Amino acid sequence: MIVIGAGPAGLAASVYGGSEGLSTLLVERSAPGGQAGTSSRIENYLGFPVGLGGADLTRRAVAQASRFGVEILTPVDASAVRVQDSYRILTLSDGSEVSCHAMLIATGVSYRKLQAPGVDALTGAGVYYGAAITEAVACRNEDVYVVGGTNSAGQAAVYLAKYARNVTMLVRGQSLASSMSSYLIGQINATPNIHVLPNTSIVEVKGAQHLEEVTYEHTDTHTSTTVRAAAVFVFIGAVPHTEWLGDTVERDSAGFILTGTDLIRDGARPKGWGLARAPYMLETSVPGIFVAGDVRHQSIKRIASAVGEGAMCVAFVHQYLANH
Repeated sequence: MIVIGAGPAGLAASVYGGSEGLSTLLVERSAPGGQAGTSSRIENYLGFPVGLGGADLTRRAVAQASRFGVEILTPVDASAVRVQDSYRILTLSDGSEVSCHAMLIATGVSYRKLQAPGVDALTGAGVYYGAAITEAVACRNEDVYVVGGTNSAGQAAVYLAKYARNVTMLVRGQSLASSMSSYLIGQINATPNIHVLPNTSIVEVKGAQHLEEVTYEHTDTHTSTTVRAAAVFVFIGAVPHTEWLGDTVERDSAGFILTGTDLIRDGARPKGWGLARAPYMLETSVPGIFVAGDVRHQSIKRIASAVGEGAMCVAFVHQYLANH
């Protein structure tokens, strides 16, 4: 089995694959850990009541995978995949190829970066992307900021408002109505410690070891305001790492990979499927190629669910290998 991507989903699949006797190769384009690896504190991961850092979780998982004989290649980028008889062949960025009988794609997503001075240095230390609202407990009685006007931003604001003293939403547009569901706007309006600032964008963040100040600009008046802040949560979109797949597996319009019942249209299985059975829950439009974690269409963007999907994939791989 080849696992592509060493975030929580890929690491979990590698641990379970190695521990259950599969010859497992893990390929990672940068450093293991994925988005979770940048989190300064994960508070709601099962079994760690006082929380743990993303880097610590990653280090433990890599050591665990290695102990079970998993071979790890990093930094190596996947550039293409093709099917040849019973083999799934992965082409790497240096032109070399590796083959397997089963493949798991767990390449995750890249959150669109906030372009402002200080952001890169403070990412994971007060500036968080996407599902890092697990940091919410650490923001108790603090002032925090949410960047974005989509449903995910609104859901984060409502959740954060349970802990933070004030939650301020910085929205580039004139209102939330064009990008957020009306039920969520109603919840935001009914929450007294959530404040919405339209026509605003962050122009700078500052802090020594952790975020301390945020400067945002009112785009209609071009005036700036600097405020104290404990955290900034950024929800300006995510991009899946699937461009290298080409047309090999079916994806949705945003590039996320379709699996299981999402591949069945009007009762018909994917084009060229060719098997008597339907695709397994986490199987792509190509038999023997599976997907787990954030890169999957309509996945739940949480560490625990990514780990669960990685483990589940190995069970489906065993079923696939037993019949092919």
